[in-house]
Amino acid sequence: MQDYLIINKSDNVAVALKDLAAGTEISAGEGRGVIRILEDIPAGHKAALEDIPAGGEIVKYGSPIGIASQDIAAGERVHVHNIKTGLGDDPEYTYEPVPAPDMPVKSGTFKGFVRNDGSVGIRNDIWIIPTVGCVGSTAAAIANMSKKYLKGTVGDVCAFSHPYGCSQMGDDQENTRRILCDLITHPNAGGVLVLSLGCENSNLDVIKPMLGDYDASRIRFLICQESEDEIEDGCAIVRELIENASQTERQDVPISKLIVGLKCGGSDGLSGITANPLVGRFSDRLISYGGTTILTEVPEMFGAETGLMNRCRNKELFDKTVDMINDFKDYYRSNGQTIYENPSPGNKKGGISTLEDKSLGCTQKSGSSQVSGVLSYGDKVSESGLNLLSAPGNDLVAATALAAAGAQIVLFTTGRGTPFASPVPTVKISSNTPLARHKKTWIDFDAGVLTEEGHTFESEAGALFDLVISVAEGKKVRSEEAGFHDMAIFKNGVTL
Repeated sequence: MQDYLIINKSDNVAVALKDLAAGTEISAGEGRGVIRILEDIPAGHKAALEDIPAGGEIVKYGSPIGIASQDIAAGERVHVHNIKTGLGDDPEYTYEPVPAPDMPVKSGTFKGFVRNDGSVGIRNDIWIIPTVGCVGSTAAAIANMSKKYLKGTVGDVCAFSHPYGCSQMGDDQENTRRILCDLITHPNAGGVLVLSLGCENSNLDVIKPMLGDYDASRIRFLICQESEDEIEDGCAIVRELIENASQTERQDVPISKLIVGLKCGGSDGLSGITANPLVGRFSDRLISYGGTTILTEVPEMFGAETGLMNRCRNKELFDKTVDMINDFKDYYRSNGQTIYENPSPGNKKGGISTLEDKSLGCTQKSGSSQVSGVLSYGDKVSESGLNLLSAPGNDLVAATALAAAGAQIVLFTTGRGTPFASPVPTVKISSNTPLARHKKTWIDFDAGVLTEEGHTFESEAGALFDLVISVAEGKKVRSEEAGFHDMAIFKNGVTL
């Protein structure tokens, strides 16, 4: 295993791949000779490769990740005590497109569930979606009592509770309705029971028109206030949905039908070196098959956004990306919050020092493909290739937004670990091997092996691609094995 990594030859910091003790000598790269580590450097943290004066730029990934807040000697640890963000006023963005990468065109198939509208699901579960938080517990009760009816290709009955659907106003209420409608029509559901209280703002008279020309064989409705026993009636409907869905079998469909969401959380100093660039290579590979990936977490694009903007396929997409970034900054300002303070305590403990440091690592998940679509929160993907989606960094909210946008699977990279799930299978990818070994019930794939001899990005990207195909064909991820099915909706308005 390597002891440290200099990611880009222009970097003036190295990242420790394992704990480096004071006194360890490392090569600082071409023209800089050997330096001695002056203090213990934990794995994932950074060591200065040269003397950096106060006010000087700290460079990692070949880009500035902050400014030295004091003089830093070669060999010293570079972290929150001696670095500050270099981000400030909103920059003026200029479209400077980079050429599209030359990628081979591939073809292949996987076995999925084809719906009547032509969409493809990778699960054939029954979903119960309440239109309002008041009936969330009722939905859970119906789901639990209906599992005994499972048969055929129907794997589970899942209730997706949330606290919204009423006492909201304006865009906030519309966001809730859009996410609910996106999930109601999601192809991973072989059948859906939409459970309404009856008097909520987002009642069925509002929701049904938003669904458009929905498949009545897959989507059923129940108003609790109009039912004498809503749990009994709900179980009866779910049983009928199971009977109908159980007749559906998997069939060969093109890999181009796969839509995969890209998300990270609980990141550490290795996330941008192992797990995230590995997912980026997966993204490029899926796109070469004609498939689709979706990158979100707009606040974790701040400081790395120009790289995404210049990969936009045209000026219109560039302008949409600029608006997406600036709109999120305005959202922060409207709530009186600091824009550029993002790394969490866990991020910092793992070696991430500034928002730029986090963002440049986070956006590695996008690979090198051109941006082919930019989505507002609640939008469904319509363009194959790499898409950008407006949503916050919060794990549950962002993963739900990815599912609502059409992702059948979410790839979730992490350096700290988390057990959460989302409405769709959520593949947990560890940035470091100790996490994968410690939390075997959480982690599905260990990207930490990339720091060891004999493991390459090419081989591990192939292994990850094979895992995703197996998940698409029915293999359960760890959170599914645990019975977890979570969702969360982005709330940014008042509550009445």
